Amino acid sequence: MDYMDWFSKRLTQLRTEKGVSARDMSLSLGQSESYINKIENKRAMPSMSGFFYICEYLNIEPSEFFNSKILSPQKTNEIISAISKLPPNQAEHILNIINDLTQN
Repeated sequence: MDYMDWFSKRLTQLRTEKGVSARDMSLSLGQSESYINKIENKRAMPSMSGFFYICEYLNIEPSEFFNSKILSPQKTNEIISAISKLPPNQAEHILNIINDLTQN
């Protein structure tokens, strides 16, 4: 597996899902305007601390970045946060809806 290619594609996917441009994300991270573009085009890789800042910006945990089974960690976290505020009977209704949607 080409991990650099996978990393750049995952970053692009998560950034696009957040609805932000590579330039805006770069500047928000305090980097040059081409920082994220270089990572997404496999011309550079972030440092470990840079990676942590990227995850923080995307509102995800580093483990969620690498968990390809979770296609949309940002939305998943939003859903979990919303469901955690519901009483148990309403949360059960939401779970039933999710189960209905994911049945094959």
